[in-house]
Amino acid sequence: MSSYEQPRWLRDLQRFLPLKSQFALSGNVRDLQANEVAAGMVVPQPLNDVLAHTLREAGYEGVVLYEPIGGFRAIPSMGEDASTGDNLLRELGLTPNNGQAAAALDLFSETLERLVHRQGEPIALIVDFASRLTVRSPDLSAAEHQLFTRALLLSHQVRGRPAGSQRRPYFNTVIWIVEKEGDLPDWLLVNNPRIRSIPIPKPDQLSRRALAPALLRPLAATDLLPEVYQNAINAFVEGTEGMLLLDLSAIAVLAKVEGVPISQMSDAVRRYKVGVTEDPWQRIDRNKIRKAETFVHERVKGQKQAVTHMLDIVKRAMTGVGNNRNGNRPRGVAFFAGPTGVGKTELAKTITHLLFGDESAYIRFDMSEFSAEHADQRLIGAPPGYVGYDAGGELTNAIREKPFSVVLFDEIEKAHPRILDKFLQILDDGVLTSGRGHRVYFSEALIIFTSNLGIYRTDEVGRRVQNVSASDSYEAVQAQLLSEISRYFKEELNRPEILNRIGENLVVFDFIREDVAEQIFDQMVNGVLTDLQSQGYTISLSDGARAALHALCLKNLANGGRGIRNQVEAHLVKPVARALFDQDVQPGTNLHVNALEAGTLTLVAV
Repeated sequence: MSSYEQPRWLRDLQRFLPLKSQFALSGNVRDLQANEVAAGMVVPQPLNDVLAHTLREAGYEGVVLYEPIGGFRAIPSMGEDASTGDNLLRELGLTPNNGQAAAALDLFSETLERLVHRQGEPIALIVDFASRLTVRSPDLSAAEHQLFTRALLLSHQVRGRPAGSQRRPYFNTVIWIVEKEGDLPDWLLVNNPRIRSIPIPKPDQLSRRALAPALLRPLAATDLLPEVYQNAINAFVEGTEGMLLLDLSAIAVLAKVEGVPISQMSDAVRRYKVGVTEDPWQRIDRNKIRKAETFVHERVKGQKQAVTHMLDIVKRAMTGVGNNRNGNRPRGVAFFAGPTGVGKTELAKTITHLLFGDESAYIRFDMSEFSAEHADQRLIGAPPGYVGYDAGGELTNAIREKPFSVVLFDEIEKAHPRILDKFLQILDDGVLTSGRGHRVYFSEALIIFTSNLGIYRTDEVGRRVQNVSASDSYEAVQAQLLSEISRYFKEELNRPEILNRIGENLVVFDFIREDVAEQIFDQMVNGVLTDLQSQGYTISLSDGARAALHALCLKNLANGGRGIRNQVEAHLVKPVARALFDQDVQPGTNLHVNALEAGTLTLVAV
């Protein structure tokens, strides 16, 4: 394992301490920071403690902290007497009480000048929560304006100490800690060569790996095998990509409190992300999935290849084979392509029922509603200051409520290309940040896209013509659709990376062939009759009526199973409902349909 290297922001601060008198630290300032307190010993510490430790090592005699509520206090070094800090505060004209000296804005402004011009060994002032010194940065009050004007003048008037053989030319340094640079007046920072702005990023993998031993060591048993310990560290580091060190510390505490063994650190990370203890994926009956093909074919007719392909994706999601389960990427991803009405949405519902025993875990978004450029705000929520900000996003809210879900994005090609960038983030990182700043994880979701791409094309004169038909073999349909989908993402959208993330999970559905249409017709008609029977009406069809209905329903299969359903409703359900109402038929009556012509149904009691 390589030796620990300080984060870049801290190295920048150390490098510029002899050159600048004031600094503005922004970004990830409320997180813990990695700090090497001794050779080879890296621990997580608050930013102020890391700064104080760094400044002391750089040669500063004292470090003073100012907070808008608590005022001033000295940060003591290891073993330093508390009176030393009180003496330093008195030297700055303050009156300490129990180690603290309250100071309003005007007194803080005066103290700032005394500190900067102080003679002797260099000292540093850390101004924490500096963002809260102003009500509105662009519209300062008189006291706020005086404070920052004084800070600006001091940055130009201050003089460094002469450089000697044992000393570098340090200033009495002022460090402003803000959430973002814009929290301080622009005229203080912009184009001011005397103040250095240093952004603090989220912890990278090196920082997380350096801290992992300190966080996980209390969980390790004395007889733990080295390879098990190293695997736990790897799972911990890889699973916390994009998270704060505060989160890492909380995960370690969670694992200890809930008794998660160190060998299952990925489970502790999952619990922290999605907020639940049990993992529904682990509770799914594997025998049920092994025997699922028959169950799925009862609901999705004529799609043997698509069903087999989708069940393979489900099995891979359950086992984790080929998937880095320590990361945030979704459990599984599928892209359903094929003609309308062939069972794409029905298969998504069936898979949801198969996995969770409840179709309410199925979340559907009709992407034709997201064709506008700014429709992504509906998914993740409006940014602060915009209408609807407090409502959150439809997608992010749904996943926060049900992290274990099947998420269906229907007719993806109708969404605005800007929306597709969000999908790229989901497929690649498995994380979306909502407009309210919540990080939402898709690591336990199964993502399904549907599309009609490739079924039609535009000819030379701009007409929309059919690209594939039911007369083509399934192999020909599959090849044509895959080619068109590839062309669409690479040439029209110029987003081949989305297709790369989907990979081999393109599931092509076949047309509804005549033999399959027969099965769908029988299933739908029998379903209608069974439903009527449950309401107390026993209705039978004559051979002639059934043959007439069959001819009407299967005359045109262009709309697939949905088209058959529409015809059954038009020529059976509606006429039966009309006859029952007009003839005031009471439940318990046996009825017979002996004629069905042009939508006219003859219903007689038997």
